Amino acid sequence: MLIRRETPADVDAIRAVTNLAFKNGPEAPLIDWLRADEGWIPEFSLVADGVIGHVVGTRGYVGDFPAVGIGPVSVHPDHQGRGVGKALMHAVLGAAEARGERAVILLGSPGYYSRFGFRLASEFGITPPVPEWGPHFQARLFGEVPAGAFRYAEPFNRL
Repeated sequence: MLIRRETPADVDAIRAVTNLAFKNGPEAPLIDWLRADEGWIPEFSLVADGVIGHVVGTRGYVGDFPAVGIGPVSVHPDHQGRGVGKALMHAVLGAAEARGERAVILLGSPGYYSRFGFRLASEFGITPPVPEWGPHFQARLFGEVPAGAFRYAEPFNRL
């Protein structure tokens, strides 16, 4: 499976696969808003095999400490359960570690994301923007990170 950075030619296909994966929820517009935001990190917007899947990571913060917020992660429904999401996650985590990022944060199923080394963020003293997210709010650390409240890139506040 080929994982690569998104290009401008991929934008419409990313929007389409995200809408299919999330049943036309707010995730596709969120990605468009993120592209226009100062928190956009092009190296962390990755596609799989002709855009059957997409992952994006943007600049977030634990207090004032920089971190990466992962999401959305989208896989076309016809390709789910075939390792596309797994390959995208390994690629974005490898890119984050190689770039020297020390924390990657996401909201998702602990049963799924624990296989990538994620643990509940509360174990590290990192709190979610919405307290009810606690049981699904996770972190993977590559180094020392101070405890504190996490905030995503600004476009997440529009949801």
